[in-house]
Amino acid sequence: MDPAEGDKETPAGDIFRDYPVRYLGYANEVGEAFRSFVHVNVVRASYVVASCYVMADAAHKGQVANKKGHQLQRRYVLQGVVDTLIWQGLASVVIPGFTINRICWLSNKLLRARLPLTTSKSLSTMLGLAAIPLIISPIDKGVDSLMENTFRSWFKHVEALDEKEIVHHNRKD
Repeated sequence: MDPAEGDKETPAGDIFRDYPVRYLGYANEVGEAFRSFVHVNVVRASYVVASCYVMADAAHKGQVANKKGHQLQRRYVLQGVVDTLIWQGLASVVIPGFTINRICWLSNKLLRARLPLTTSKSLSTMLGLAAIPLIISPIDKGVDSLMENTFRSWFKHVEALDEKEIVHHNRKD
């Protein structure tokens, strides 16, 4: 194997998408699921963890694009960073956090009418946790579609860039 090939990062080797560190992006969903049991600052801290994951992934994609600097212009580095920030911000923090929050809130409201408060809170937390794996794929696909029809389409008129060279948003869950 050529030593230079060892330096290349392939989509299959993306530390922020293909390894357990990706679960940090789900911290806010877990925080939202436990919202009825923990202090609001714990939920806020879960958003800090998820947001740090998003920023680290975006910085990483910038580094990957920068390493290919001899092939790409610098604007592609910025495009890769901004694309990742927007995609991850929506797909890992904003939309799932809101979704889990609403699932837990609604289930707790419905269950509270028939069950004791502690039981309804426990069941709504379990429902929220159980919903996390179910919402990931539809949210990812929706954000991909949104990005293709907005941000990414704005860059298509500029020299064609295959963003898969820089960013890769498929999770291996």
